[in-house]
Amino acid sequence: MDVGPTKLDYYEDMFKLQSEATILSYVKGDDGRHALVLDRTVFHPQGGGQPADLGFIAIADSDFKFVVQDVRSKDGILFHYGFIKNSTEEADSMFEKGKEGLLYVDESRRKLNSRLHSAGHLLDVCMKNVGLGHLEPGKGYHFPDGPFVEYKGTVPQTELQKELELDINKLISRGGKVCAAVLPYEEAAEMCGGCLPDYIPKGSTPRILRLGDYPGCPCGGTHVSDISDIISVTVSQIRTKKGLTKVFYNVGS
Repeated sequence: MDVGPTKLDYYEDMFKLQSEATILSYVKGDDGRHALVLDRTVFHPQGGGQPADLGFIAIADSDFKFVVQDVRSKDGILFHYGFIKNSTEEADSMFEKGKEGLLYVDESRRKLNSRLHSAGHLLDVCMKNVGLGHLEPGKGYHFPDGPFVEYKGTVPQTELQKELELDINKLISRGGKVCAAVLPYEEAAEMCGGCLPDYIPKGSTPRILRLGDYPGCPCGGTHVSDISDIISVTVSQIRTKKGLTKVFYNVGS
């Protein structure tokens, strides 16, 4: 496909739910699903432990809508998968290159995804607060159906579950501004406590998330505007297996 990387509007504004974009292509994937490729998007794709945004894309000056059911990224290009609503014309003519689309993200889903993702990163802070900062965060799963953060190493589970839950809710009640920015490598490393994970190439410009005054971390997801917006967290269980510890949690309504 002869198109460049999709510009990610949510990278610059995590709270933006509507935007405009130009259609670059309307394609059919190997799995039979149809997808729109745009020059830019406000939709977050599935990835980084966060589910894809849902919503719809309206075609300017028409009644046609493309209902977005999934968003995936491949080689820097975002594919908005879904179906056409209110269609009486050939899709190829409706979505021809150069037409303008109006993008609308489902607000309630985005807010829940953001709260779950922010809560997962706040758990990392709490692990340090309870004396387990030596455990390196690994995989994060911030989906509504059983979110967890995985850490490399094992811990005694005696009072840890209760201790973590008390600490994270204390931080939530205290609040603190949440921000994310793309930074030069050295500045990003300084914000993250002096170093970056090995998977961040030296000389790159990673996007760094910062919760309040706590050290930052690389993250490409969407988040709350203030720690207090997480509302509350329940640490439901802790599992240790094969040298890894999974902390399962959920957010209150």
